[in-house]
Amino acid sequence: MGRLDGKVAIITGAASGIGRGSALCLAKEGAAVVAADLNSQGGEQVIAEIAAGGGRAVFQHTDVTNEADVQALVGRAIQEYGRLDVMFNNAGLAGASGPIEAVSADDWDKTMAVLLRAVFLGIKHAVPPMRKAGGGSIISTSSVASYLPAPNVAAYSAAKGGVISLTRAAALELGHDRIRVNCICPGAINTPILGDDPVRLAQALDNLQPIPRVGRPEDIASMVLYLASDESQWITGTAMIVDGGLTVGQNFPYWSALRAARSRSESDQPMQAGFSGPSFRR
Repeated sequence: MGRLDGKVAIITGAASGIGRGSALCLAKEGAAVVAADLNSQGGEQVIAEIAAGGGRAVFQHTDVTNEADVQALVGRAIQEYGRLDVMFNNAGLAGASGPIEAVSADDWDKTMAVLLRAVFLGIKHAVPPMRKAGGGSIISTSSVASYLPAPNVAAYSAAKGGVISLTRAAALELGHDRIRVNCICPGAINTPILGDDPVRLAQALDNLQPIPRVGRPEDIASMVLYLASDESQWITGTAMIVDGGLTVGQNFPYWSALRAARSRSESDQPMQAGFSGPSFRR
């Protein structure tokens, strides 16, 4: 018997990384999963893997910055499975980078659209079916960047901080409907958003935090499972830090090591302004 038997979960950014790991985890525990992503090929692979394991899942191509797409995503969950119990707003990208005076307003806005506006849209459209069902769990992905902001990624840090504030505000509004709203702040997780060479990333990031190994998607999926399950039914408005102890000690060289892991050269030149979109498009 699974911990999520009878529940229906939407997961955005489900084609890779944390989203993929969470989709597989929740399906294994009995949830019917609606996997959403711009990456159709990766999304279809995830639901095929779930089906091969005896689980239930469908894929919905979704631009999480587009309200009509998010509304259609929620509608797909109702159409396929008749209800919605869990909404995991996880889709993300690295977004705008570079010195803050060099970041374009357009790149800033695109970053906010994916990392913050999309969370708002996911919460907004999850509420009606959850209220009808008598409750539910809304989970969003923030980041330890909310607590340890870094040079040259101001937009990412600001957006992830906004996710925490939005989570707390929504929890206040929705608690009387038995809708719980929480977010997760991952540390350094070995996913495509950090780079396309997982072995090299692991070597660079294994000793970044007190627990001497890089984070894995499964580490975050375990927290998603807990927040999605009835075991967390009295928890709302929280930002769960899952980082191997990274934020405990400021002496751990997080951002310098992360920059080194992502750099493809030994150049000491200042970072150039730019924008990193979805990992599957790199």
